[in-house]
Amino acid sequence: MPNKQWHKDSIVSFKINEVDSISKYNLFLNIRNTTDYEFSNIYLISSINFPNGKVVTDTLEYEMANSDGSFIGKEFGGVIENKLWYKENVQFTEEGDYVLELKQAVRENGAIDGLNTLNGIQEIGFRIEKVNP
Repeated sequence: MPNKQWHKDSIVSFKINEVDSISKYNLFLNIRNTTDYEFSNIYLISSINFPNGKVVTDTLEYEMANSDGSFIGKEFGGVIENKLWYKENVQFTEEGDYVLELKQAVRENGAIDGLNTLNGIQEIGFRIEKVNP
């Protein structure tokens, strides 16, 4: 993320290819934030685009801080890393590439419109782990 900011119109995308159609997978989002992150949670809009054209969209909320204001996750030199559950036991049964798209949807309390720029987000990642039988 440039300048540790995430603009509301900026979409982060990940191509999912070369996965076994028989196996099941757990999906995770990795978020790295700095201590400049001002909120105790984060809202995301996720969309998975299937090879056949179908799109599944979800609104996600994750806690980023404890009630005392301390950040959840592992801290490394002022950067906090969070491994967040996204979906579990997923099978990619269609042949071809899937694409995961993420955008931030954080709003201040009482506001109708989302924040134009979300400060303190350093990096967004995506992780796929095969479920062991």
